[in-house]
Amino acid sequence: MKKTRFGLLLVALLVVSLAFTACGGGGDEAPADENGEVTEAPSGDVQELLFATGGTAGTYYPLGGAMSSVWNEHIDAVNVTIQPSGASVENLRLLNTRDADIVMAMNNIAEDAWHGEGSFEGTEVQGFRAVGVVYPEIIQGVGLVESGVLTIEDQAGKTVAGGPPGSGTAATTPHIFAAYGLTEDDMTVVNDTFGDAVDKMKDGHVDAAWNVLGAPASAIVDLLTVREVAFLEITGDELETLQEEFPLIAPHVIPAGTYNYRGEDYDEIHTIALQAVLYVRDDLDDDIVYDLARVMYEHNSQIAQSHATGEQIVIENALNGITTEFHPGAIRYYEEQGMM
Repeated sequence: MKKTRFGLLLVALLVVSLAFTACGGGGDEAPADENGEVTEAPSGDVQELLFATGGTAGTYYPLGGAMSSVWNEHIDAVNVTIQPSGASVENLRLLNTRDADIVMAMNNIAEDAWHGEGSFEGTEVQGFRAVGVVYPEIIQGVGLVESGVLTIEDQAGKTVAGGPPGSGTAATTPHIFAAYGLTEDDMTVVNDTFGDAVDKMKDGHVDAAWNVLGAPASAIVDLLTVREVAFLEITGDELETLQEEFPLIAPHVIPAGTYNYRGEDYDEIHTIALQAVLYVRDDLDDDIVYDLARVMYEHNSQIAQSHATGEQIVIENALNGITTEFHPGAIRYYEEQGMM
């Protein structure tokens, strides 16, 4: 009888343990790697951190997966889980409301949030602190050649994907259009994710699409397997107009040969870039933020094994274009490097 009761007790404990695990122990989930596969959370006393990234067809989401895997390997005190999101604008709001712990966002969008401007008009959002630059944010616009969209001006009368709601792309593209004398009333603007926009371009239902991506962008490479596109360049007086309005914008040249259509390489593509920056909650533990910065820069080559953009995570660029306050944990790391 005692053996039976002991066996029943073990079964009951196992059932409770499995139920607790299935519920996430209070809502936390095991982290997903860059391929979306769930891995078992590390044992011991760790802090669960939610990393809001971007749409699954962009750069933030797969790069965030690569970064989180490296953090989880090298920082025993954390378990970082990624989730897709609407990107920059939404991400900074998620930090401010404490619904995320780590995010990537464009530096110009963070500047707007800090001062209550642009997409944050009238409401200062300052519940975040900067950790450091991740990589250059290259604004890339593509138009279908068969639709006659070869330049930004050619978008008049066309259907254009201007970026998903809550993204830095959607906040930036109207200003690009305005520099070329266009308003959103001159075209049909849809706010699809870039992945959805590319699918619609393949079917001929969208004529042009914009996003902020690393180069080469996998979604554009995929589009070029079935459709010829023109890259919508930003140069000349219009570039100067944008720089006057947004001093954080810098000219950027995508090297020749980055993209290819049916065996023919594209020439240099002239556009603009901002910075993708890692931000965290302003109340996140200093030691944890110190380690997030340290591992991000010191193990960038390991990140690059899973996502090529990892090669662009270099400490020499860590402070570039960041106008909002840094987290004390990040400041300690940069002081040790002689950068602050």
